[in-house]
Order: sequence, then structure tokens, then C-alpha cells
Amino acid sequence: MVQIRGMMRVLSSAALALAVALAAGGSGDAAAGKAIYDKSCRSCHGAEGQGNPGLAKVLKLELRHLGSKEVQSQSDEALKKAVTDGVGKMKPVKGITGKQLDDLVAFMRTLKKA
Repeated sequence: MVQIRGMMRVLSSAALALAVALAAGGSGDAAAGKAIYDKSCRSCHGAEGQGNPGLAKVLKLELRHLGSKEVQSQSDEALKKAVTDGVGKMKPVKGITGKQLDDLVAFMRTLKKA
């Protein structure tokens, strides 16, 4: 009986650790995602996700900080769709697919404001 309880604790801890890992960023590599962001997103969204104020003024729109609650509350799939399909005046980003999207979203999650 003691062995079964011990195994249950280990399994519960492992399940909790997996849930935390999935919630914290899924399967992407944030360091690889930063390189993608710097190449494909930074010019419009800024070095730290704050948005390019000059571009916002020209386009007459508000660029939300990528670390804002509004952006961070979106699912990984919704963020990926925004990248691949575009949103509003944002055009789709070409050439980012599969693992690169996972990596990019993992980096975007690091921008979350406290």
C-alpha cells in the first residue's frame, strides 16, 4: 500500500510538471523564436514587443504590446494564425511554419508583462 501511495505521488507530480510546462510555453524554443522575431517581427513590433510608434502613427492604429494581457491571453493557435494569416492591417508573415511558429510563440510568451 505504501508503494502505491508513493507511485501516486510521483505520477501526480509528473502530471503537474507537464501541465506547467505546457502552459508556460508548449514545445517551442524561445531562443530560436527570438531569432525569428528579430528577423521577421521586430521592425513593426519593436525589440521588446512594445510596437513601433512611427509605424503606428503612419498606419493610424494602436500597436498593442505583445506582452499585454490582451495578447498574452490568446491561445498559441490564435497567435500562430495571426502570424500566418495576418490581423487587421498586419499582413501575413511569409515563410514561418511548423516548428518556427512554435518557437516564435514561445518567444512571444517571454514578453509577458508582470
